Amino acid sequence: MKPTLILPLICAAAAVLFVSAGPDKERAPAGAADKIKEALPDEGYAKPSKERTILVFSKTAGFRHKSIPTGKLALTEMGENTGAFKTVISDDITNFEPGKIDRFDAIVFLNTTGEPFKGAKNEEELKKSFMNFVKSGKGFIGIHSATDTGYKWPEYGEMINGYFDGHPWRAGTQVHIDVEPGKEAHPLVAMFEGKPLEFKEEIYQLKDPYDSKKVEMLLRLDPEKSGKVKGMKRKDNDYGVAWARHWGKGRVFYCSLGHNDDIYWHPKVLRHYLAGIQWAIGDYEVEVSK
Repeated sequence: MKPTLILPLICAAAAVLFVSAGPDKERAPAGAADKIKEALPDEGYAKPSKERTILVFSKTAGFRHKSIPTGKLALTEMGENTGAFKTVISDDITNFEPGKIDRFDAIVFLNTTGEPFKGAKNEEELKKSFMNFVKSGKGFIGIHSATDTGYKWPEYGEMINGYFDGHPWRAGTQVHIDVEPGKEAHPLVAMFEGKPLEFKEEIYQLKDPYDSKKVEMLLRLDPEKSGKVKGMKRKDNDYGVAWARHWGKGRVFYCSLGHNDDIYWHPKVLRHYLAGIQWAIGDYEVEVSK
């Protein structure tokens, strides 16, 4: 081994250990780090106006996705590789306390489930602190089961735009996802070049307060091109996959992709995440009308 390679390899190994270790010592699958590294963007969509820090929070009170450590790794390496942000990986709810939360520029709910602050004596204070954080001009990013979260927290449901209502399209279902018509050049989905996404992934259907007219819809599943499945409940066939919106002075970006590990090393999906995160942080100036 050449001496010049030792330090980078040690740093990379440390990053993997940091993001994949958890309460149960969760690990990304073998080979994930190399696949993510190969797929990562080389630079951000915008130069940070200052050093940025995001909190990646993946606390679960229900189903826990096996892809969580892969998502943690991808987001951490994305920030380091592009210089767009630094990540803090933590499920410690004290990070949401007034004052403490202010050190973050955005918060990512990565495959969270259930009530995030349930059992805390100051649960209502934490909810209020989180909402004040976003509304004050900060960012929130929800990935996949972030919509399977906060059922007893109506304001959260309104902010993220709906709640999980089943997944007719399972992890092994071949799905067809289109860029929203007329949005092909929108900076948050321009990386797809107007072409559909076709791969195997679990896709959600959502229930109230879901309303695709209240958000800047970016990606939507085409149920007619996504195989025959059971359990579809929406008569309007409205199955949004990704969108953006303002919440007070803040910015909210949601993408339901992220059940399967390989989503986190899909080059264009990673670019989509990066664009959404940098917009939510406030560095990437993108027009979002809702």
